[in-house]
Amino acid sequence: MATSRRGFASMNPEKQREIARRGGKAAHEKGTAHEFTSEEAREAGRKGGRRSRARR
Repeated sequence: MATSRRGFASMNPEKQREIARRGGKAAHEKGTAHEFTSEEAREAGRKGGRRSRARR
């Protein structure tokens, strides 16, 4: 399989983090970022745990 030299996945991890950080910061400033409540985070953790145990 040939790998592409284009796109986000082909960038080095530091550059990916920098771009993602800028995007997250912009979303928060714009007011469109989602912030989990503790209950939402708890439920997401439960779902992830169930999924990972189901694959075993």
